Formats: sequence, structure tokens, C-alpha cells
Amino acid sequence: MDYTITTDSNSDVPAEALKKYGIPVIPQYYAFGDEVYGDEKNMSPHEFYETMRKGELPKSMANNPAVIREKFEAVLKEGKDILHIAFSSALSGSYNNVRMVARELLDEYPDRKIEIFDSLNASLGEGLSVYRAAELREQGKAMQEVLTVLNEERSHINVWFTVDDLHHLQRGGRVSKTTAIVGSMINIKPLLRITASGELKSDGTVRGRKKALKTLVTNMEKSLDPEHYGKDRKVAILHGDCMEDALAVKKMVNDLGFEDVVINDVSPSIGTHAGPGVVGLVYYGGKVTE
Repeated sequence: MDYTITTDSNSDVPAEALKKYGIPVIPQYYAFGDEVYGDEKNMSPHEFYETMRKGELPKSMANNPAVIREKFEAVLKEGKDILHIAFSSALSGSYNNVRMVARELLDEYPDRKIEIFDSLNASLGEGLSVYRAAELREQGKAMQEVLTVLNEERSHINVWFTVDDLHHLQRGGRVSKTTAIVGSMINIKPLLRITASGELKSDGTVRGRKKALKTLVTNMEKSLDPEHYGKDRKVAILHGDCMEDALAVKKMVNDLGFEDVVINDVSPSIGTHAGPGVVGLVYYGGKVTE
């Protein structure tokens, strides 16, 4: 085809799928102290989360315009257009960086097209749009056809997640210090979701880890839209170095009749804010609300 799908590392699409579909990835950066990671230098997910467990606190950073240009220009020089699927504009300045570079490159390559799709999502919520685009491209759909479908379906990608340690949410301003301390003492686990405008929102709490994981699936079951999005659709489970919990969620999802389930680690630049033990469930369902 005459276009290439690109994304950023926050989409958390597994490496084998990126390779299968030939999807270049723009790195998102993170740092421990003065040591910056995300491109040539990286930490394995386990190493990253273990470092956090030991008390070191990372920070996330936006993408690098020079690297965006390098990745995009390599595609344009092949005579191909670009469909880039981006991390939520409501959560990072990365989307605007991509748009800025795209505008500059279109001046230099006036015969080419670059479409930037704001996923209004994160991790495998963004990743489901990447998978969808790749599958449609494999079916022979043109770039504008794919973009139309992504826009139609974006508000139906539901993301629910829970974290194991409230203090990471407190650091990011999602809960108060008092809530983090008291909640941790009585084993309160928050339930969070991504809104229609691409922001994080707390949506209740439960007591205990097992109940939290079960509630992710219960919320999924309540918000499915079987008339428009059947059980043949891909479901994604994300986790922060807690595969056993991810597999427990997968079994519950399989029991609902979904077979196409992908599991992957939460990338460090997102894991910075969620911490080790985050588990999320991503699926197509009813329209997401604010």
C-alpha cells in the first residue's frame, strides 16, 4: 500500500505485532534522576518496576521532535504517506509535537500526506486503534477509509484500570495525600477509566485486589454493545509487572466468550504515573462518557 502506519511507544503494542505490520514507533522518554531512557537505552519492564518498588521515582518526558522528524522522513523518502496514531492529546504534549513536525515536513514534501489520529487514549487503549488500522490496511483499505473507521470507533474503546499503590496516583495529583495514606491502610483500590475527551477519571473504589480485578470485568460486561461490537473484537489487558493478575483477568474475559485477547506490559512513560501492579482492561463497547 502507499501509506505506513506509525505510532508511539505509549500504545504498548507488542513488538511481534509491530514487526508483523511494519509499524515504526516514536519513543516516549522517562528518566530516573539524570539518566534518560526510551530510545537506544531502555529498561526491561521488570527492571523498571523493580526500581520503582525500591523507592526510586521516575519522571516521564514527551517525545523528541528531532526523532519524530527522522522517523517520518524515512517513510516519506520511500514515497509513502503516513497515518500516525497518537497518545491522547489530553494527557501529553506529544500529540502537538507530532503535529508540528508533520506540518514542517508537508512543506518539504508537498506531494505526500500525513494524517495524525488523536486516539484520546493511552497504553493499549491507543493500541487497539493501532491494531484496527493495521488490520484494515491488510484488508486493502485506503488511508482515508481507515481514518474514517478510527474516528467512528474511537469513542467506543473502553478502558478500565486499577492500581495497587495509591501513592503513585497521589504523586500525579489524582488523589490527595490523605486519601493515599488512609486508602492504603484499609486496602482500598481505586477504579479509574479514560473519558471520552481522553483524560483520566476516578470512578469509585473497592476493598481488596481480587475485588478490584473482578470489578474491571464486571464493568466491562455491563458496558458491552453486542449489537455493534461482537465478541470477535480484540480485547487487551495491560499490566505493570504483574502477569499473574493479568492472566486472572484474561480468564474472566475468556469466560465471557472473548477469545482474541492480547496482554502486554504498561510502558515506563505511563507506568511512571500508575506504578507497579497497575492492571487495565481495554475493549470495544458502548460509547464512553465524560
